[in-house]
Amino acid sequence: MSIFDLDIIKSELEGKKNATLLLLKAEEKKIINLNIWIDNKTLIVADAFVVYHNTARGPAKGGIRIDKNVTLEETTDLAERMTLKTALTGIPFGGGKSGICMDSAKLDSYMKKEIMKEFVHIIRSDLASGYYVPAPDMGTGPKEMATIYGETHIPECVTGKPLGIGGLPGRKEATGRGVAFSAYYGMKKLFKKEIKGRRVAIQGFGNVGSWAAYFLEEMGAKIVAVSDLNSGLINKKGFDIKKLMAHYNINNSLKGFEGEAISNEDLLALDVDILIPAACENVLTNKTAPKVKAKLVVEGANGPTTREADEIFMKMGVEVIPDILANSGGVIASYIEWKSAKSGSLTSAAEVFEFIDRTIERCFESLLTLKKLRKLTNKESGLVLAVKEVINAMENRGWI
Repeated sequence: MSIFDLDIIKSELEGKKNATLLLLKAEEKKIINLNIWIDNKTLIVADAFVVYHNTARGPAKGGIRIDKNVTLEETTDLAERMTLKTALTGIPFGGGKSGICMDSAKLDSYMKKEIMKEFVHIIRSDLASGYYVPAPDMGTGPKEMATIYGETHIPECVTGKPLGIGGLPGRKEATGRGVAFSAYYGMKKLFKKEIKGRRVAIQGFGNVGSWAAYFLEEMGAKIVAVSDLNSGLINKKGFDIKKLMAHYNINNSLKGFEGEAISNEDLLALDVDILIPAACENVLTNKTAPKVKAKLVVEGANGPTTREADEIFMKMGVEVIPDILANSGGVIASYIEWKSAKSGSLTSAAEVFEFIDRTIERCFESLLTLKKLRKLTNKESGLVLAVKEVINAMENRGWI
């Protein structure tokens, strides 16, 4: 199902049939058969997908995901979300995404390097022209982005690079920073409460969830539950997040750290102030949403809440900060890295975090103004604002 809810944006699309056609259909979809010889006896064959949804506002921006469950449908959905995310935040990029259907856990760094080299070989013209600017996603990281840079020798053709070769201080933490600030600002504006002392449960303790926990703890919140793919922990007194992150980095697991075991589904139903689904899509559904006790849900992952769950939350009075705002810290930081690569300027991590906070605050205020004016939800308001920006760009480009 497309992220573009035509009932919500019908006034923006009124009399603009061509705008509807362009929004509902990606500009380009590539289905690629990757064939990589790892050695003289081992051939790896995998499906890969590249989707450029809309580039009216700038180059297609979107991470490269390596995961055994990657599909063309998922890649398209994520490209659409990036179109909206960049438009809502005012970042001059369009929406794109790449997906490679392989089990990342079974790939060592050498194999990933060879996969990236072959992937670059196939889409080299898009990278060299600046039409597509990739970044890390599930299953990829700075090393893989360094491989892309090594193949192209164009600093601005990829973001999320290691610090030593043009990477941005604070880029690793950026998405988590945006999630944490969204929770802080959402609590302040929607509930007139400070973040200090608020109980938080986070599903997903990867890069996004762990750094969101880190920054929220710094702000005074109490992280009482966390989970990863295989396990979960609850500690009603609150975790020491720095120690938990150190444990996780060493063991690649939450197991063995102090706390009581909890399942991923039970974590969603905990009696907390803030729930952050930061793992994967479609975890809050018509089955799990009615059990949620948190009054604020901050979408750290892309698409963690289904449309049925959104309707349930609206009836329950649960406020949801949409993914296109809450997890926009990553693409905001990517813009700074991309711009710095072009100009040669240097930026500190503190400056990156300040820019992320300021950008999200500005967008949040616009969202709340429209929400009050048109009696919409946060997610509906974000969608309307983003679509307006994309339509305006398409009109300026003479596309519609």
